[in-house]
Amino acid sequence: MTEVEETLKRIQSHKGVIGTMVVNAEGKPLKSELHNDGLTLSQYTAVLVHNFQMKARSTVRDIDPQNDLTFLRIRSKKHEIMVAPDKEYLLIVIQNPCE
Repeated sequence: MTEVEETLKRIQSHKGVIGTMVVNAEGKPLKSELHNDGLTLSQYTAVLVHNFQMKARSTVRDIDPQNDLTFLRIRSKKHEIMVAPDKEYLLIVIQNPCE
């Protein structure tokens, strides 16, 4: 098992985590561990989160061109989506914040 897979498995084992995704720079899912996951759900989630992350990164850079987005957390009544962007990939973790 690779280091990435071990890390994803460790994250997935935390209480309340619904799923994890690794997305490439174009917004295409490379690895998805969403419960009840279908290909359409992964693609839809990946594209939406990728686009939102790009807009957030652009906003941060507009405010301070020397700054960059390092982490993004989106919370709703039902879910919390945490995004850790990197140059080539995004790590997306979806969890139930009530657990």
